[in-house]
Amino acid sequence: MLNTAARARLCKGLLALLAGAGLAGCSHWPVHWPWHHHSPPGPQPVSELSIQATADNSPGASGAIQQFWDRNTLLLDLTAVGSEGAVTLAPTSHGWPVRLEFRVQPGRMARLEVQGRERVVFEVPAQGKPLLLQLATGAYVPDTPQITLRWSAADDSAR
Repeated sequence: MLNTAARARLCKGLLALLAGAGLAGCSHWPVHWPWHHHSPPGPQPVSELSIQATADNSPGASGAIQQFWDRNTLLLDLTAVGSEGAVTLAPTSHGWPVRLEFRVQPGRMARLEVQGRERVVFEVPAQGKPLLLQLATGAYVPDTPQITLRWSAADDSAR
């Protein structure tokens, strides 16, 4: 059996060993903290549709529209375009995506008109956070040759 002094030395030795092991692991400790995780990278731009500026539009509009995949929906980001403009969308060799949606910035445009197989007009609020406008699946079909987008700051469209 160990006497009291030997037990005290053994406990101190074990505590020192545990403290040393704990401090050795501290060099990597912050990596495991829940708030230390890196945020996932944002969506990567793609080029699924051909975007051409129309004759009545400035040529920079087609370059300002970025395309991203949101699951099986192609998102066209219109937040960087001017308050007036128009572009023509055409499918590439992959064809049309299953779904299309548009991210718009309220206050920048008041109306977005989409002309494919059907004509769809979206009214955009005057203020707020960027919002997504989803195009109905019947607005275009696989053999639709092109889709025209027109946007303007005026909300008085001919309906």
